Amino acid sequence: MRDTYHEELDSLSERLVEMTRLSRHAVARATTALLDADLNAAQEVISGDEDINRLDEEIEATAFDLMARQQPVARDLRIIITSLHMAGDLERMGDHAVHIAKIARRRHPDSAIPAELRSTVLEMGHQAELLVIKAGEVVNQRDAETAKEMDSDDDRMDKLRRRLLTRILDPNWRHGVEATMDVTLAGRFYERFGDHAVHVADNLIYMVTGERTRESESEV
Repeated sequence: MRDTYHEELDSLSERLVEMTRLSRHAVARATTALLDADLNAAQEVISGDEDINRLDEEIEATAFDLMARQQPVARDLRIIITSLHMAGDLERMGDHAVHIAKIARRRHPDSAIPAELRSTVLEMGHQAELLVIKAGEVVNQRDAETAKEMDSDDDRMDKLRRRLLTRILDPNWRHGVEATMDVTLAGRFYERFGDHAVHVADNLIYMVTGERTRESESEV
């Protein structure tokens, strides 16, 4: 019985790592859709979100079942609760990738991103991938020390978004309201994607150490 119990606990982390893999693929394909007006890539992201949602539901069902049957305490309870929080963040990361893909689909066959901002948006897409890769690694290895680095890693994403906003607020911006809205929304979705990756790391720290970061305490 106890072996099965611990296998079920371990399955929570395995599913979380799989969610990070799917979220990385989603944001990478969403970036391709956005920059290249790739309708197939956009639809792949939108359809693929079902797999991320399914894993979120499986984690929730397993967590509630373990709490009901095993009445876990201390560290085991912490693993279950933080797994629920992390799954929620990863599910929302998938949603943000879908939102980016929908911008691309709406503007097809044109690209939603003006030429002078393509390099910045591409960099935001790469940064989003790096953050979710790191989130997967810290969950898989339960590496609290590396998880503590992710808040500073996310600073790069925030700077890139500010660069976008500076450009569209420039008096020389000539791309109209629709492009302004698309760029603003895309920047926000990438920023929120990164924020949720940091939340995953914060919850991993709590899972391992039992201590909340100041950022995660302020969100409670």
